[in-house]
Amino acid sequence: MKNKEALHREGDVNNSPSRMRWNHSLDQVSRETLWRDEAVFIRQSMSTPCLQTIVDADGCYLIDREGKRYLDFHGNSLHQVGYKNPYVIEAITKQMSTLPFIPRRFTADIAMEAGERLVEKTISKDFKVLFVPSGSAAVGLALKIARKVTGNHKVISMWESFHGAGLDAISAGGESVFKNGIGPMLPGMIKVMSYQSYRNVFGASSPEDIAEKSLNYLEYVILNEGDISCILLEPIRATDTHIPPRSYFKRLRKICDEHGILLIFDEIPTAFYRSGECYVHQLYDIEPDILVLGKGLGGGIVPQAAVLVKKVLDTAAEVSLGHYTHEKPAIGSAAIVAMLNYIDDYRLKENSLSQSQFMAAKLKKLAEQYTCIGDLRICGLLITIELVKSRDTKEKDEQLTEFLLYYCLQHGLSFKVAAGNCITWHPPLIIKEKEASLAIELLENGLRAYQAKNPLII
Repeated sequence: MKNKEALHREGDVNNSPSRMRWNHSLDQVSRETLWRDEAVFIRQSMSTPCLQTIVDADGCYLIDREGKRYLDFHGNSLHQVGYKNPYVIEAITKQMSTLPFIPRRFTADIAMEAGERLVEKTISKDFKVLFVPSGSAAVGLALKIARKVTGNHKVISMWESFHGAGLDAISAGGESVFKNGIGPMLPGMIKVMSYQSYRNVFGASSPEDIAEKSLNYLEYVILNEGDISCILLEPIRATDTHIPPRSYFKRLRKICDEHGILLIFDEIPTAFYRSGECYVHQLYDIEPDILVLGKGLGGGIVPQAAVLVKKVLDTAAEVSLGHYTHEKPAIGSAAIVAMLNYIDDYRLKENSLSQSQFMAAKLKKLAEQYTCIGDLRICGLLITIELVKSRDTKEKDEQLTEFLLYYCLQHGLSFKVAAGNCITWHPPLIIKEKEASLAIELLENGLRAYQAKNPLII
């Protein structure tokens, strides 16, 4: 398969023999529907051909046209409060019947309330807000602000990172599957090694040692490049859940301050208590200069993103930084307020932490039994299970990973595959022990089924 490794970086490969077998296992009507989908939509890796046609999404579950239910631990990382959340639906419906759209040059209470609520959730409360229609656009806006404020255009970002699908976002991103054959990227985009706890290139072992060596290299690049406007990174990488230690972020913040570089955190897939805190960086007791949000911001219904910027950086009044049609989104703002209200009213932070502890304990026991589990990386309900052929060599077991993906799909569990051999779970914050237990049971059953077929491998 051409550039197989690149395709594996962000998600599962949708043109593999396993995907073909899955599609052929569907009934005739489902297969015809997928052919129709492929005929009308432009083909792209990881999206077309699709898995199945769904007709409903409710709470933690997807329901396909054959009536099958899938516990959704993927959800494109936007279903923190579950699908068809009653708070969000009620708020959107009410907003649509009163003020569905706010034209540019006007404002409304709901837009101001949404912005205020996002700022109130920060540590310092020292931010201002711009709303944008997508996470990719939010990243682009953050880069524009950094250029304008610093007068520099160079950006340091991380290999293996993902920041969206726009040209500016893929220029900053570190995965080739999004830019193969596209041509020149934006100038001044510099990549460094991301924090990698399991396969770091420095040969370091402890998290603190990995952090030190990673940041030594970062600082070397800064000193030799010069003219850096910002450093852009995911504080916890969403695709395969790499969790730097506190020392990494304390020093990173210091490096940025010493060199006059803005620090931008992309928390689009990880914010709103998936990590156990509203914003991931709150785990580390630091703040970025610019915070990028999206996905779950719209309550699992509305495409919505935002950029939070330190007040001191509000210095570009003469530039139309975010001149978007929906720059003060009525429906999106209603969804934001309702989503935050639901999280607070139903104590989803506490549930995220308790379900994380429950799943971590169960998965650790599973790892004691199956040596193919090379690494577990868990922070709140950001969970990655890395599968290997040998714990000594850390050789990736992509065959097992793909087997488990389709085994679990067959039995009603959907999740993300990253890096070819990582099972990544982003369950909604509303899950109960029943759903958590079901996911772990299906994973264990899949391991047993694979072991039965390959007794010498696991």
